[in-house]
Amino acid sequence: MTALLSLEGVTAYYGSIAALKGVDVEVSEGEIVTLIGANGAGKSTLMMTIFGSPQARDGRIVYDGRDITRTPMHEIARLKIAQSPEGRRIFPRMSVLENLKMGAAVTQFAHYDEDLERMFAIFPRLKERAAQRGGTLSGGEQQMLAIARALMSRPRLLMLDEPSLGLAPLVAKQIFSVVKELNEKDGLTVFLVEQNAYHALKLAHRGYVMVNGKITMSGGGRELLEKPEVRAAYLEGGR
Repeated sequence: MTALLSLEGVTAYYGSIAALKGVDVEVSEGEIVTLIGANGAGKSTLMMTIFGSPQARDGRIVYDGRDITRTPMHEIARLKIAQSPEGRRIFPRMSVLENLKMGAAVTQFAHYDEDLERMFAIFPRLKERAAQRGGTLSGGEQQMLAIARALMSRPRLLMLDEPSLGLAPLVAKQIFSVVKELNEKDGLTVFLVEQNAYHALKLAHRGYVMVNGKITMSGGGRELLEKPEVRAAYLEGGR
C-alpha cells in the first residue's frame, strides 16, 4: 500500500509547551486509520498540525509524495485534503445549501450539481433541511453537514476530528456507518481522531494510541481492540 499521508518525527509546540513529541503516523491510500487517546492527549493538535496551524517545529509531513510541512494552510486545502474539525464549526448563520456551497468553492463548483445530489443521497436529512440555517440544526445534523461540506471538495483524504462528540449513540453509529460506506464504495481514505475508542477501532483498518503527545501503540483496529491495556484505558464501562 502506498502512503498517502505520513508524519515522521513531528513535534509541535504551544509557546514552550511540547504538544507533539516526535510523532510517526502513516495513512495509506484507501485506508481508514484512527487515532485514539484521552482528552488532552494531543489528537486534535496533530490534526491541526497537518493543516499547518500550529506548524510542525521538527520532522516532516508528506502528503501524496509532497513535503507539506511548511505549506501555508490555504494551499493545503487545495491539495484534496478536507477536514471536518472538532466541534463541527459549520457556518451557523448560513443555510445548509450555502454551507455546502462553501465546500464546493475549493473545486470552483466544477461538479456542484452532481455532488449536491450525492450529499443529499448520503444524508437525506440535509435535503429536508436545505433552506434551514446551520445553527438551528440538531447536533447530529450539524455533524452530517460538516462532513458533507468537507466531501463537496472531492477530497482524496478526509480528516475527521471527534465526529461522535456530543452525539446520541444512535446518531454516532449512523455517522460511523456513512464513513465506512464512503471508504468501501468510493475508496475514500479517512484519518479519524476519536475519543470513542470502541467504535473507532471497530471501523478502522489500523489504529494508533496517543498519550501525552506521543504514539504509544499501533496496530490493526481489531488487534488494538483486543489488547488488555487498550481495553482497560479506553473501553471498560464505555461502549
